[in-house]
Amino acid sequence: MNTADATRQIYWNISHIWVMYLLLLPTAAVAGYGIYRHFGRWRRGLPAARFDRPVERVQLVARHALAQKRTSRNRYAGLFHRLITYGFIILTIATTVVALDADFGTTIMRGRFYLYFQSFVVDLFGALVMLGIGMAAARRYLKRPKKLVYTNEASLILAAIFLMCLQGFLIEGWRIAATNDPWGAWSPFGNLIADASRWLMSVKAMQWAHWGTWWFHLVVSFAFIAWLPYTKMMHVITAPLNIYTANLVPLGATLKHIDFEKTESFGVNSLRGFTWKDLLDLDACTECGRCTAVCPAHIVGKELSPRDIILQLRDLMHERPREAFGLVPANGVRNGARAVGADAGLTPADHEPTTDVEARKPLAIIGAVPATSPVSLWQCTTCAACMEACPVFIEQMPKIVDLRRHLVMEEADFPDSMQQAITSLEKRGHPFSGTQATRVDWAQGLGVKHASEVKDVEVLLWVGCGGALVERNQRVTRATAQLLAQAGVNFAIMGREEKCSGDPARRIGNEFLFETLAKENLDNLNKYKVRKIITACPHCFNTFKNEYPRYGGRFEVYHHSEYLAHLVSAGKLKPLAESERKITFHDPCYLGRQNGVYDAPRTLVRISSRKEPAEMARSREKSFCCGGGGGMSFIEEPPDQRVNQERAREVLDTGADTVAVGCPFCMTMLEDGINARKGSRDVSVMDVSELLWEAAKPRVALETNLNV
Repeated sequence: MNTADATRQIYWNISHIWVMYLLLLPTAAVAGYGIYRHFGRWRRGLPAARFDRPVERVQLVARHALAQKRTSRNRYAGLFHRLITYGFIILTIATTVVALDADFGTTIMRGRFYLYFQSFVVDLFGALVMLGIGMAAARRYLKRPKKLVYTNEASLILAAIFLMCLQGFLIEGWRIAATNDPWGAWSPFGNLIADASRWLMSVKAMQWAHWGTWWFHLVVSFAFIAWLPYTKMMHVITAPLNIYTANLVPLGATLKHIDFEKTESFGVNSLRGFTWKDLLDLDACTECGRCTAVCPAHIVGKELSPRDIILQLRDLMHERPREAFGLVPANGVRNGARAVGADAGLTPADHEPTTDVEARKPLAIIGAVPATSPVSLWQCTTCAACMEACPVFIEQMPKIVDLRRHLVMEEADFPDSMQQAITSLEKRGHPFSGTQATRVDWAQGLGVKHASEVKDVEVLLWVGCGGALVERNQRVTRATAQLLAQAGVNFAIMGREEKCSGDPARRIGNEFLFETLAKENLDNLNKYKVRKIITACPHCFNTFKNEYPRYGGRFEVYHHSEYLAHLVSAGKLKPLAESERKITFHDPCYLGRQNGVYDAPRTLVRISSRKEPAEMARSREKSFCCGGGGGMSFIEEPPDQRVNQERAREVLDTGADTVAVGCPFCMTMLEDGINARKGSRDVSVMDVSELLWEAAKPRVALETNLNV
């Protein structure tokens, strides 16, 4: 046989093909309407610029929609999802080739292409889809992980895909057997069906079975296509679109700016207050639950669930769109005409009579569903673990902050201890209402100069509120300053002119206070012509690097671990490790996950001890929060729901006697957590600068003795 002649009859045993095209019309209409409804809802959102830098966006789609880099972090789920995805891609290509040959007279399905791709590859990937469905079903119904959402819809989707693939193999097998297809061996799984059928069925029976199953397969496939936009399977469209329109800035720069001169209301309390991208986020969710599975608040037993916030707001948008977007007034009148039937409804959600102006307000979403209760919103540490884990790049944390902003700036409804921190920021420029320390107490005896005393200052050491006003963290600041001095760095501080960077205010939800503090700080920084900033606080680091540029503040910003590691590599610091400490490093969320700084602090840890450092089970981008971000360091958590104690447990599991940190909030939270958990063990918490200073001091003494 000449392989150049290899092909098959496309519609063998099938007549009245026009019926297929007739059924295609309502299928396309129903599916098209479903997609149109989604786009219509997204268009009700506010503007968002998400189509710049197209090359980067295409690369992002290639990595995470096609290669599924984040999805594959879970090896089992990643494997079956890839099998199903790639199988569908191959089957779609094969179906397109058939359509081109059948409807447009092309001759693609011929020769080696027919044998290698249209027969063997398509057969193989069809089988892999069925394997993937089997693996997904085993996970969902046997292992039953808590993070998944269990619905009848999900079961029907798995069953429908499996049925379509099975039908395809049966149709292929009966065709091969009934026609004695000489090329049948190139379709290995279809050929298995053919071999079995020859023993069990007559040719006539196979022809009838083929005919009936072919039409049944068509109906099932068309029904699935029509149903797709109304189910979670819509993510085959929304997920790549959401990834393409992802925020390309670091996670620490994802909070929205508020233009106070143009904005009439602050924060978000309705779906209409979100951007179109936020609304797309709701539809892009695949219900995988990875965001909630890594949420520190949820892990310790609190109510917060990023997944449920997205899904419940999505359901609200789908089930009550007229109320959600303020299209239906409370008295049932819309645009001057009384609405009836499906158009009738009451807004707001309390269904109380009100004026037309009030009635046209969209449904308030805070508290409208359990997931957006204020209690849940005030449990978020803004660590962004949810965002980093999401395979389709949903932005959960910024939505939580948007809702907080409404509670804070519109309703003044937030926890008392957070209110005290905000009041202290307004009156004293720092969030620690009870402290008696000043911003320069830590510097006594060090001879550190103020920026006004140094001409052409090389570096400004931004001390931060925690570094200056919390006694334990003052030792960190002293160590950093002494290391800079030892390395001969010309640095200065702003002392009492320094105010909080504004990070706590912004994450709590008081955007106006953040902007006020930012502008005051920038006025002082510009006054001293500062261009390079070092800080030991990742929150300040993130604010200067990612948030101040909007207000004109463009500086070289370094976390102290980065700058100190540079000084070591340049030979300006020469530590001599004499310590036998077993150290594990805790990645601060605002340094690591939100800004990608992982290696510099680990470099300092390695050169500070003779022993090899230990890594915690959750580290680097998967690091577990200390519990102090998002204003949570000002909240007294329930004793059995403390995030810092969960992290302390991981520290103790490493067997380390020292946990290194690079953040004043982490220092406070982990010291409290470890003291509560360590029992009789001797475990200390030290900043990376303290460890480096401990290693550098012997070097100073050694060089002094040699000079004598």
